[in-house]
Amino acid sequence: QVQLVESGGGLVQAGGSLRLSCAFSGGTFSRYYMGWFRQAPGKEREFVAQINWSGGTTYSSDSVKARFTVSRDNAKNTVYLQMNSLKSEDTAVYYCAASRFAGTSGYDYRGQGTQVTVSS
Repeated sequence: QVQLVESGGGLVQAGGSLRLSCAFSGGTFSRYYMGWFRQAPGKEREFVAQINWSGGTTYSSDSVKARFTVSRDNAKNTVYLQMNSLKSEDTAVYYCAASRFAGTSGYDYRGQGTQVTVSS
């Protein structure tokens, strides 16, 4: 059974940076597209970014495209989300997810999430 564990969240001032990590286990990491989602209080879960099996192709939502970068290390079974120029509206619980297919929804597995709080 695939398991995903996020880490790296915390409290940061607006304009600052954080790097989230997501450790994958229980399957063959290099066979999965990996995605990041977030959910702010009172809002629906929102797609943030996705990276393909090899790491050669990424896709990000317009709201984060110029500020966030998704990457992966298949040797370490880990996916990352580098977040720069953080804004208060980036405050949310961030989740990583795994899918056998590309897309912004329909992921098979999801982690428990890590809280990111951006103070203004």
